[in-house]
Amino acid sequence: MKTSTTGLLIGSALAVGLSGCASSASQSTGQSANADGDRSWYQHPTVCGLAGSVIGGGLGYATSSESDEDTGAAVGATAGATIAALLCADDSPKAEPQCPSYGEVPAGVAVDAEGCPLDSDADGVPDYRDQCPGTPAGVAVDAKGCPLDSDADGVPDYRDQCPNTPAGVEVNALGCPESLVLDGVNFEFDSARLTPEARQELNTVAERLANNSGVRVSIEGHTDSVGSAAYNKELSQQRAESVASYLQQNGVQADRMRAIGYGEERPVATNDTDVGRAENRRVELDEWN
Repeated sequence: MKTSTTGLLIGSALAVGLSGCASSASQSTGQSANADGDRSWYQHPTVCGLAGSVIGGGLGYATSSESDEDTGAAVGATAGATIAALLCADDSPKAEPQCPSYGEVPAGVAVDAEGCPLDSDADGVPDYRDQCPGTPAGVAVDAKGCPLDSDADGVPDYRDQCPNTPAGVEVNALGCPESLVLDGVNFEFDSARLTPEARQELNTVAERLANNSGVRVSIEGHTDSVGSAAYNKELSQQRAESVASYLQQNGVQADRMRAIGYGEERPVATNDTDVGRAENRRVELDEWN
């Protein structure tokens, strides 16, 4: 009687246990672990625990003496259940959230193939929170998705030709309180040829103008009083045109610019000193209405 009972218990338990082990082995040899909701019923810790209990109880019963059959079965069942449940516990790695920076995404929000909220302008602020959609690529934005405006003058930094305007000062569409002297934009001696340093300076001006497509500008050349007035006027015109040509080569439409040479007509300092004359030799950028 004991032999038949033992065989029945062990045989039944082994059938369940081996089927679960075979499935687990299959997963470990190439298949990725399933989420809890997709696990086979026989891999669930509860089922494994029951199977282990039956196996352990059967082994405890079979290996105990006749006087200790009940105790052996009970001890074996407990040990078997514990070991089996641990073996079947889900230790597969949990998938990392695909969009951790966005937090919980509200229901109804459009998402991409990875489940992340759409961010059409790729500025790091998803469309459903972006108050300034369509920001150009690479432009720094705030938490609302709007381009940064460091001096709070209403002209965002990527368009602002005067990015450090004092608070409260009224500015034009270029972001400047008045015409902007292009410091660093100089020319070779007695020539309209831009220096390498001048080209470098104008690269930033061109980039901001290209991003500020609704604005037209006046490029104004000025000289000191050395030489004839007619010569100086012609030289200043050539220098203004040289700047306009360089800006056009770097993305600013020609019809958005006009070049004017004023010669020595509008000095901002005395022409009696080297310092004063250097201040008078300049190129200015202003809004053209």
